Amino acid sequence: MFDPHVPHLAIIDKRVQESPTIFSLRLQYEDTDRQEAFEFAPGQFNMVSLFGVGEVAISIVNDPEDSHFFDHTIRVVGRVTKGLEKLQPGDRVGIRGPFGRGWPIDEAMGQDVLLVTGGLGCAPLVSVIRYLLRRRDHFGHIHILQGVKHADDLIWREQYEAWSKDHGVNVLLAADVASRDWPWQQGLVTELINQVNLRLERTITMLCGPEMMMLAAIAQLRELGLADHKIWLSMERNMHCGYGQCGHCQVGPHFVCKDGPVFCYSELADFFGAKGF
Repeated sequence: MFDPHVPHLAIIDKRVQESPTIFSLRLQYEDTDRQEAFEFAPGQFNMVSLFGVGEVAISIVNDPEDSHFFDHTIRVVGRVTKGLEKLQPGDRVGIRGPFGRGWPIDEAMGQDVLLVTGGLGCAPLVSVIRYLLRRRDHFGHIHILQGVKHADDLIWREQYEAWSKDHGVNVLLAADVASRDWPWQQGLVTELINQVNLRLERTITMLCGPEMMMLAAIAQLRELGLADHKIWLSMERNMHCGYGQCGHCQVGPHFVCKDGPVFCYSELADFFGAKGF
């Protein structure tokens, strides 16, 4: 057993600058036994330590079958992420995890899957997108809706274009502010929902991004007739411990780090979007 309280050393194998403020790190545990034992579900996260600076919760973005490495995509927003941004291949970080509850893969089997994301909210959904596409025969139609504030904020552009060529995969992109070479829609990501031919009786939805965006998407989906238990979302809170002890990420009776970060909307309906939660 590996103690979840203790960070284990991981080596940076690869670094990719995705945009001026977003970068990805490919990591491997220094201990080969730890790497071989490492398992995670799409939607889970690690606590990433920059020694002497601090620790931050980061989603795992690769497919679980990629057992010899794990990837994190990170936006530079604070002291720890600014420090992580300076690291290069060969440098080491501490890893605790994985933590939390992932996306409802079993419930999605045989279903159409609608994925709606905003900004870097796409990161917690990237691992499940990769999971679905690698096991394409087990799922119905896959609709990927991604929105960004500015066209220049879109990362993984080539990846989205590749996904759109897969059979039964529909990719729709939107930018609040479009550039001259932006070939997709200008506007809010929620405006894309009406462009999807949803088979409500066999559709499950996964949402991630700013809470106001998710609230608007949920209201729209419920108005269309999608049941609450078919709507799942990934919450973002200031997670300090990873296992529900510090209380920083509490939402009502739930701890995002332990009971989430993925929740069924019916679990959060009384708290999500309410002031004070």
